[in-house]
Amino acid sequence: MFHVGAMEHGLLSRFTHPNPAIRRELVDLLYTSLPQVMSINAAAITGSVALAVLHRDAGYIAIAFAIFVNAIGRVVSLLRYKQHSARLSDRDVILWENVYAAGASAFGLALGALSFRAFQLDDAPGAWIAFGLSMSYCVGMVSRAAIRPWVVLTTTALLFTPTLIGGLMRPELPYQLGAAMLVLFWLSIREASRHLSTAFIERLEAKHALARRASHDFLTDLPNRAAFLHALETAPGHVAIVAIDLDGFKPVNDRHGHHAGDELLRQVAARLSSCVGPTGLAARFGGDEFMLLKPLKSGTQGRDEALALAQEAVRALSAPFLLSDIPVMIGASAGLLVNDQPLTDSTIDALLRRVDDALYAAKRAGGGRCSWAEAGSTALRQAS
Repeated sequence: MFHVGAMEHGLLSRFTHPNPAIRRELVDLLYTSLPQVMSINAAAITGSVALAVLHRDAGYIAIAFAIFVNAIGRVVSLLRYKQHSARLSDRDVILWENVYAAGASAFGLALGALSFRAFQLDDAPGAWIAFGLSMSYCVGMVSRAAIRPWVVLTTTALLFTPTLIGGLMRPELPYQLGAAMLVLFWLSIREASRHLSTAFIERLEAKHALARRASHDFLTDLPNRAAFLHALETAPGHVAIVAIDLDGFKPVNDRHGHHAGDELLRQVAARLSSCVGPTGLAARFGGDEFMLLKPLKSGTQGRDEALALAQEAVRALSAPFLLSDIPVMIGASAGLLVNDQPLTDSTIDALLRRVDDALYAAKRAGGGRCSWAEAGSTALRQAS
């Protein structure tokens, strides 16, 4: 609920499944190609319909119909993606990538079939038109879809295969040599796609890494204070807010050194992340202070869930830690409250002061406790 930001092997494996955030950006870019798609659609429909009208050949007519239907389908898919892109899950993004690939491949196969039919009919002008359309489409695919090499390579393979077969079936040597050269051209496309995709994905990874450093703690990789405050401000409904402070961190850090202290903080972060689960958020505010945020049900059930979360966190941090084969024990105290009101900067500050006051009330009472932040008073409950 809170977020801070194998089809192929060998050559294509590193491009097929980048992380979901990067894959979403790549697929978004695929679906920004409406002007180019409209242009090649218009050229392909014009060329294929012209050949069908001039020759009145059943093969040309069938191919022209297939190109027209596929062109309409591709435009519809591009428009529908724009309508739904903001609400797509990661699984939906993969589905839409496959939809794009299917449409592009079917269109390429139809253009290849146009060349094949021209070779069959010994129609040199038709072969020239069909081959020109194929090359235009090929160049366009490399320019707009090289960010997903498997799409380009699948599409161009289906585009060239009918032309290759048709050329090899011709008795003239130049046709056969030209067909064989398509294989070399496809290999060149493969290298170009790999290079462009690598460069583009590296740029996206650098951008995402920079954004993550701005919103995450470098040591524990938990969301930082700014990310927590943003999640709190935008959290809908009832949420538990739990402040956690480690009771025995400083002696461990002093005795075993900063490296051991850093490792202890990373293990603490892992345990707190496990406590909040996939619907919650654990953040590091600095030092040995952490915050938890989790959606709740309303009413008494929600308060019980909030207390259970705080108690679970205290128990988890009271269990032994292993630092370089050395077992160490610390503890933790927690202050908590439940919020169900819209928040602004000023009300967030007041809310955090209340939960901090509850936390330090728990520490003054001896630690290892959970303390409710109430409107007028602070009521302690021993964690069990």
